Amino acid sequence: MNTSISARELFDQLQQTLALRWLAGKSGKDVRTDRNEVTSKRPSLAGYLNVIHPNKVQVLGLAELAWLDRLDARLRWENISKIIEQNPLALVISQGQACPADLQQACEDAQVALWVSDRRGFECLNLLQHFLSVRLAPQTSLHGVFMEIFSFGVLITGEAGAGKSELALELISRGHRLVADDAPEFTQITPSILEGSCPPLLQDMMEVRGLGIMNIRQMFGDTSVKGSKYLKLIINLLHFRPEHNNADFRLTGTASTQRVLDMDIPVFNLPVAPGRNLAVLTEVAVRLQMLRQQGKDPANDFMARHQQLLDNTDMSS
Repeated sequence: MNTSISARELFDQLQQTLALRWLAGKSGKDVRTDRNEVTSKRPSLAGYLNVIHPNKVQVLGLAELAWLDRLDARLRWENISKIIEQNPLALVISQGQACPADLQQACEDAQVALWVSDRRGFECLNLLQHFLSVRLAPQTSLHGVFMEIFSFGVLITGEAGAGKSELALELISRGHRLVADDAPEFTQITPSILEGSCPPLLQDMMEVRGLGIMNIRQMFGDTSVKGSKYLKLIINLLHFRPEHNNADFRLTGTASTQRVLDMDIPVFNLPVAPGRNLAVLTEVAVRLQMLRQQGKDPANDFMARHQQLLDNTDMSS
């Protein structure tokens, strides 16, 4: 789990994208920050220069440097001191502006990273906020096969020997796409979005009992794999049991939810038995979930029709 990041790591990741140059404070390259520190002490991971409520990465655009220039010598030094005292991860001057000598010297003395970017202020801000929010977002790894089915991110889980990999392989042969096998990683990039991806070691790979390790991209082509997808549904495979024949199960299934980080993900439990076409059932489960997201539930519709029939029968008698 990525719980922290250093100034050097942030610079290396965004140097080309933001056209960054390191002006001062290189001795502070190992200073780190983490999400808990930001959420407890600061309003944002990255933002425009704010002396009262400082951001962890402070962006100095045209307006911010102009504000500093308007201050008299005493107020200017007081505000620069306040900025440095907050121990920012880095200061970023946008649009290739010339850096004030006193600010550069203060960052050098305090070992605070000071960078200059050729990009405009709002571009620096947007890229920094997006990168840091993803890099420091809560993460977890789940056991299963993560697929894209009808544009839905679907995690196939289940008991050992239930046939997760075989089901995934059949779905791939039907035109759906593999994201990750065995240990997909999930990142909560917003309160309502879980993004799933594949660890680099397992990229494009799938293991099937009896066949071993296969490279899905090489076997089925580039369109058979997907880099990442938002998790929308879990298909859980169960060995068939007698209770799966009862009336309630047959009428409504065993839909439930599973907590993943801070989100409740819908779950369909599919019993595995000879003669059942799990690939078709999985596709139908995805279509059913699409209907439910639109506020339509066939089981509820059927029960409403049944109740109406009973009410009409009672009235006629």
